[in-house]
Amino acid sequence: MHVMTETLALLAYLFVLAVGLLMLAIPIMYVVDRLQTQHAIRRNFPVVGRFRYSFEHLGEFFRQYFFAMDREEMPFNRAERSWVYRAAKGLDSTVPFGSSRDLRPVGTMIFVNSAWAVLDEDTRPTSPVTIGVDSPAPYTSDRIFHVSGMSYGALSKPAVQALSRGAAAAGCWLNTGEGGLSPWHLEGGGDIVFQLGTACYGVRDAHGRLDEVRLREVAAYPQVRMIEIKLSQGAKPGKGGMLPGVKVTAEIARIRGIPEGHDSISPNRHPEVRDMQSLLDFVAQVREVARKPVGLKLVLGDPSWLGELCEAVHARGPSSAPDYISIDSGEGGTGAAPMALIDNVGLPTRESLPLAVDTLVRHGLRERIRVVAAGKMITPVYVAWALCAGADFVVSARGFMFSLGCIQALRCNRNTCPTGITTHDRRLQRGLNPADKAERVRRYQQAMENEVAMIAHSCGVAEPRELRRRHCRIVQANGRSVPMDEIYPDAVAST
Repeated sequence: MHVMTETLALLAYLFVLAVGLLMLAIPIMYVVDRLQTQHAIRRNFPVVGRFRYSFEHLGEFFRQYFFAMDREEMPFNRAERSWVYRAAKGLDSTVPFGSSRDLRPVGTMIFVNSAWAVLDEDTRPTSPVTIGVDSPAPYTSDRIFHVSGMSYGALSKPAVQALSRGAAAAGCWLNTGEGGLSPWHLEGGGDIVFQLGTACYGVRDAHGRLDEVRLREVAAYPQVRMIEIKLSQGAKPGKGGMLPGVKVTAEIARIRGIPEGHDSISPNRHPEVRDMQSLLDFVAQVREVARKPVGLKLVLGDPSWLGELCEAVHARGPSSAPDYISIDSGEGGTGAAPMALIDNVGLPTRESLPLAVDTLVRHGLRERIRVVAAGKMITPVYVAWALCAGADFVVSARGFMFSLGCIQALRCNRNTCPTGITTHDRRLQRGLNPADKAERVRRYQQAMENEVAMIAHSCGVAEPRELRRRHCRIVQANGRSVPMDEIYPDAVAST
């Protein structure tokens, strides 16, 4: 009883002290707000005006839980995120009553079901596709859906570990992103695409240019199956990667070959690449050193650029072509990018992917140059659409981040990610268990493959790679849908 009395007395004392401090703080804040000249609201409404800034900060977090409808958030709505969460956890993906998706907006995709849906016993496994047929070490995969480029640095160590293990278990490739090859990428033992960004992180010399000796060492790892030259990224076309100095730890600095604690800013483009001929020279140089298939990652701007690339390839010979092109979207994601670029520059994949495929078909290079699609493709509808448009593979970064537990807190660039995915704060990383999250990565990838196949079977084809443009209709401004092969009629993919 005596102890309880002392405890209550202490609590009462602390309460009185807190009230006293608050009563003292309010007049001080009132005077400060009245005298400051930077914020009109606080000057006109002292103390009370401070709540405006708190509410503005908290609003972005509360919206997704209390105010936003299932399909109205950006960049990803609740319905999309929920599908990924359920798939990653291995939960039932069915929904009750009826669809909440509005089929009327322009651009809505509707797949054309067949009267003769394919029976389970008549389905076929997804066909394998080979990249780099002229390479000393071609790469073949029967997986459609793969992990897009996310650097160690932008992502935490446990996040990379989980992606590495999960991708290996699912049988898909893992793209390193432009931040170099880390031990955590190799840890899972799966296939790796090494991304060669404009700063040549991990394979750079003292001046930031490509070091052929280091590239040869990286390419010598059996797990490194392809090299991807990054020309541009969907979220920031014409701007290099941006990693804040607070996230450049000693280990990341060592892997990238840059100073610790300093902002890691990549050049706007590869200094070696100034025109089409020097681009093909660079592709040839990287292929000769690495002895692996070499692809290009880019966000399409002027559609005629790809035609010029094809003409340059024909002038040199088909063997000079990149082994694949990864078409990123103006809607692509990033850890950090200027708003002027992320909102306004670069064609979305819905427009650029069919244009790219058609250009390759017209120039007779469609079989020589494989096509990878990227950009907000986190659910089966977008992956199936990309296959209809003519893509060979689809990659996603943010989809796999959701599978790790990302809650779209929009803190990727501040080292304060609450889920431990994009932070190097050890305290926050503790919540991300690589073994558990690796299993979620595997389940998400396999659920995607299974549900894309389900769409294909509904459309009357035995496997996803048989999807064609005639299987997808696009809603137009008059409210009616039109087959994609009428909008983009040129490609062999539409037959």
